[in-house]
Amino acid sequence: MTEYSFHYENVRRRGRYAFVFTVMILALLLMAVININTGPVKISLKEIAGILFAGQTDGTEYDIIWQIRMPRILMAAILGGALSLSGFLLQVFFHNPIAGPFILGISSGAKMVVALTMIFSLGSVGSMSSLAMIGAAFAGSLLSVGFVLLVSRRLHNMSALLVAGIMISYICSAVTEFVITFAEDSDIVNLHGWSQGSFSGMSFGNVRVCGVIIALAFLAAFLMSKPIGAYQLGEAYARSMGVNIRVFRVVLILLSSIFSACVTAFAGPISFVGIAVPQIVRLTLHTSRPLIVIPASFLGGAVFCMLSDLIARMAFAPLELSISTVTSVLGAPVVIWMLVHHCINS
Repeated sequence: MTEYSFHYENVRRRGRYAFVFTVMILALLLMAVININTGPVKISLKEIAGILFAGQTDGTEYDIIWQIRMPRILMAAILGGALSLSGFLLQVFFHNPIAGPFILGISSGAKMVVALTMIFSLGSVGSMSSLAMIGAAFAGSLLSVGFVLLVSRRLHNMSALLVAGIMISYICSAVTEFVITFAEDSDIVNLHGWSQGSFSGMSFGNVRVCGVIIALAFLAAFLMSKPIGAYQLGEAYARSMGVNIRVFRVVLILLSSIFSACVTAFAGPISFVGIAVPQIVRLTLHTSRPLIVIPASFLGGAVFCMLSDLIARMAFAPLELSISTVTSVLGAPVVIWMLVHHCINS
């Protein structure tokens, strides 16, 4: 009877995983089609199929799809997945369910350094490459993470760590706004839109650079599934399983910073995705196994950001909302529920 129950539970669990992944993949495809179809210029499904699959290359619709909408859709999916995965890795690192790149001030630190670097580049060099932006964002992410690590050694309370992260975010945002406000270069006005978060203006060059970096980081995170699973059960257990805790923690922070840096460099700071999506994925799958949660979090983040981008573009068209406005509205209730749930159970 026990063996039968175990087998039944195992089959049921695998069925749940398959169902959730299938739903997310279908949602991803649906979001892609709706995003391609929706906009100031309506493109029918027949025209979309002809352009994407039948080799149709004529007309304005072709240019709209391949030069404007498709790069934006791909970047929303890639960066959304990266942001969700960054939040998951930070939650594992801090053993804290509300840790995330935006809440802990990591995105704001990346934004500050990117803004400073962009101002310098526009004033001295005249342009800034994608890799330079990612490097600047990575440096800013590490700067904020370092400060959070120092604070976390003294503040073990989840609420106190949250407040410290928010204060870091405010400080970095204040510095960014101050520098942008008093910048002399007229092109700096473009930073205001970027600093609010947006997937607009993407190109396939951005997709290639960002896609390669995030794919490598995703592969590294996925290969670390076993040590991450051991670390979730406690540092003592992880050590008994042969995990080098010091190296493991460094790699975890580096990977999380790479994900966060790519998002901030290309789309600006985006709020709540890194907290809300991993939690929703865990609740839906009924598991915290990294082997399952890592790809599921990436898919969930992709769908979440594609949906948010669609709402940002179309809710008050032709006016476009910042992406963080939409992700805050969708993600903040999840964080509030988590805080209430934690307070009730503590």
